[in-house]
Amino acid sequence: MSGLAADGQDRDVPRPPRLALTAGDPAGIGPEIVLKALSSEGRPKADVSVYGPADALEERARRFALAWPVAGVRIVDIGPAAEVGLGRPSPGGGRAAAAAVLAAARDAMAGRVDALVTAPLNKEALAAAGHPWPGHTEMLSEAAGCADVAMLFVGGGLRVALVTIHRSLRSVPDAVRADEVLRVVRLVHRELPALGAATRRIALCGLNPHAGEGGLFGREEIDVLAPAVGRLLAEGIDVTGPLPADSLFVRASRGEFDAVVAQYHDQGLIPVKLLSFGQAVNVTLGLPFVRTSVDHGTGFDIVGSGTADAGSLLAAMDLAATLVASRRRLG
Repeated sequence: MSGLAADGQDRDVPRPPRLALTAGDPAGIGPEIVLKALSSEGRPKADVSVYGPADALEERARRFALAWPVAGVRIVDIGPAAEVGLGRPSPGGGRAAAAAVLAAARDAMAGRVDALVTAPLNKEALAAAGHPWPGHTEMLSEAAGCADVAMLFVGGGLRVALVTIHRSLRSVPDAVRADEVLRVVRLVHRELPALGAATRRIALCGLNPHAGEGGLFGREEIDVLAPAVGRLLAEGIDVTGPLPADSLFVRASRGEFDAVVAQYHDQGLIPVKLLSFGQAVNVTLGLPFVRTSVDHGTGFDIVGSGTADAGSLLAAMDLAATLVASRRRLG
């Protein structure tokens, strides 16, 4: 039976998700793809607020004859994009991008929005602005006061989480620790139902070629990864591995696993982007709110051409709306 509240609203009708859409680095393609996504007939039904410098959005709208403002879309102006030249990293670009994300995160923590959908920022610009974070994941982890987070990409039939994220390849083996492997696999196991997985079959990538070949090519599989798998199995988590990465992603793409946990950035992201670049979505697991993002960078090389594709941002908006609905359903 449908009931009307005192304000006349039908409480049996689901409330549209409230999405905070950040404009990214104003020197890059972020403002352009935000405007294009908002003009798309394919964008999800949601209440959208855009966080970013209004002057950059207005300039890009004029430059490419895009609609702005967009009816029904709220703008949270974080101030002018001062001293930002198009197509290059700058302290001003880093400050503007971070300010938009942090403002949106505060609103999410206060319950004013349900999800963050972020356009790309530039790590060099963040550092030039004096910020310590190498990317969105670390920034949002600190903003939310939540250390138990992980980066996961969805695309091409794959869900791929990372044990280590933004660090040099030389430093990865020392960072592949048992406690981190356990933490990320447990987090993926916990979050898979909200991601639409009917089962929770997780595969763990090896670090070395051929998953170490019995210690011939490295001992991380023997000393770190296999013992971690044993502990996880004892907890009742359905995890297999460590498995050679060169064949694991084929098996996962064919449906043998619901998620893969890779050991480092490129090991996990190359297969996802090969299968679905421009349509893949970056998800931050473990936050108290939904956060999704695009699968690409700031596009400084094409920023003035008007050719930036909003497909990944639209996919990120759609997945954010889906995840909000899933969280509401699962409680």
